[in-house]
Amino acid sequence: MKCPFCNHNEDKVIDSRETQEAVSIRRRRECLNCGKRFTTYEYVEKIPLMVVKKDSRRESFNRQKILNGLRRACQKRPISMEKLDGLVSEVESEIQKKFDQEIESGHIGELVMDKLFRLDDIAYVRFASVYRRFKDVNQFMRELRDILNKKMK
Repeated sequence: MKCPFCNHNEDKVIDSRETQEAVSIRRRRECLNCGKRFTTYEYVEKIPLMVVKKDSRRESFNRQKILNGLRRACQKRPISMEKLDGLVSEVESEIQKKFDQEIESGHIGELVMDKLFRLDDIAYVRFASVYRRFKDVNQFMRELRDILNKKMK
């Protein structure tokens, strides 16, 4: 680490500790040339995950978009915001473990629907009808039949 006072390249670490949020490490250093002390912070570098949309556009992953869609699907359902936030956190965690830089939006939608299916049938159908863009009642009925078949197993 270069000393901010004399530009010397050698120092020693006097103290290290995590910040309150535990997102970085604060290091107190002393220059071996001039003896002055300075503080540095060390962060984990996050590579932004890009979402590849159906029309091939790319945009940064945004958990708020998922949460907004879930809120609409769960309107007037007995599902707490805490559960919805937990569902989004699960999705985000799985995505970060499986994908390095890019993920297709379809993978995200299917993952959300899978988790929502286990949480609430009605919210699942609402979300699926928007996500899959049901064009007619027959598509809607097929989805309902699939739900009933999964429930019977």
